[in-house]
Amino acid sequence: MTAKIIDGAAISQQIRDKLASEVAAFRAQTGVIPHLAAVLVGENPASAVYVRSKQKACETTGLKSTLHKLPADTTQQQLLDLITQLNQAPDVHGILVQLPLPKQIDQQVVLDAVTPLKDVDAFHPENVGLIAQGRPRFLPCTPHGVQQLLMASATQIAGAHAVIIGRSEIVGKPLAMMLVQKGTGADATVTVCHSRTRNLAEITLQADILIAAIGVPRFVTANMVRPGAVVIDVGINRVDDKLVGDVDFDAVKEIASAITPVPKGVGPMTIAMLLKNTLTAARLQTKS
Repeated sequence: MTAKIIDGAAISQQIRDKLASEVAAFRAQTGVIPHLAAVLVGENPASAVYVRSKQKACETTGLKSTLHKLPADTTQQQLLDLITQLNQAPDVHGILVQLPLPKQIDQQVVLDAVTPLKDVDAFHPENVGLIAQGRPRFLPCTPHGVQQLLMASATQIAGAHAVIIGRSEIVGKPLAMMLVQKGTGADATVTVCHSRTRNLAEITLQADILIAAIGVPRFVTANMVRPGAVVIDVGINRVDDKLVGDVDFDAVKEIASAITPVPKGVGPMTIAMLLKNTLTAARLQTKS
């Protein structure tokens, strides 16, 4: 059995096409152009690539995108001052602070400084709390992308055992909160594993849905996957000038029933969900 490939590039394009129509209707009705402001500190090559792809996606969907580039030696106060300006700018609806930030800057302080209504990454404690309570304002982009991939591939989520490898604030924790909620695309039984988990393979072998978000190249091997499981690979790592995921794709695809590739799996979905959140933010701020 060879797994069905869950094509994140194709699914995200369908979402973006629908979103472009919604953006056009919103602009026609309100005269407002949803505007995402991205902040890039330093010269991290991967971050620069991500920001460019996000900008291009905004433009093709009818959103406005601006990039604020700051030098690597920017102080925390200088960055906070810029965020204050963007918080107060009435024509800016979403603020994206590209991570990672240089070592001299406290990442949590910066993310907390973004006003919750413009926090399109859903990192602010207020937005995280709303997710935990099952009444989100925004859903975090990568976890929401994973959820949408599962739904688009007709994966049975309700009642399934979903095992997440990784407990980050960006993917693991919020995804667990989302999948355990009541409702569409959720109602799963969720186990979160991490670097201190004992007998990891014993747990992953119980998974109907296995989600790898640990940041270690090809960490999930075939002997960790139950035959017929759905495998979602959130990881993106560069090995010998090649992009690979956290899953040993070639081996695991012979065991899983469905699997996401790297690239063109979760990555394009993350961007699509960012665009969706930016439109949502514009709608919320236009109402007020």
